[in-house]
Amino acid sequence: MTPILRIVLIAASVCTMGYMLRKIRQSKVKIEYSIYWIVFSCILIVFSVFPQIPSVLSKILGIQTPVNFIYLFIIFILLIKLFYNSLLLSKLEEKITNLAQRVAVEETIEKEKAEYKENEYKETGREDNAK
Repeated sequence: MTPILRIVLIAASVCTMGYMLRKIRQSKVKIEYSIYWIVFSCILIVFSVFPQIPSVLSKILGIQTPVNFIYLFIIFILLIKLFYNSLLLSKLEEKITNLAQRVAVEETIEKEKAEYKENEYKETGREDNAK
């Protein structure tokens, strides 16, 4: 792994970790979501500081260069995160649909109750006038 790539990985990882920590302090991101990015940054820092690890892993997996292994690793981790986010998005969309349907039903029931009371009031008012 070239020294320039190592420096870029360390700098990007430290920036990502700092950004996540700042967002946690500002209460703009949940800790459970930022843990992923902090762990990811730590792994990249370990790969940068100890270039033997990616070299050994790339040889074990049959990847020609450690740089290709790093890129493949990053892509794989981001695809996992994308899949996880897709699952969360699907659950949220289902919850929103259910909530919208529940609100619509409750509003319909309230309108029908109001109409029923209004009709009942009109009917009792007519009977009193007729007597």
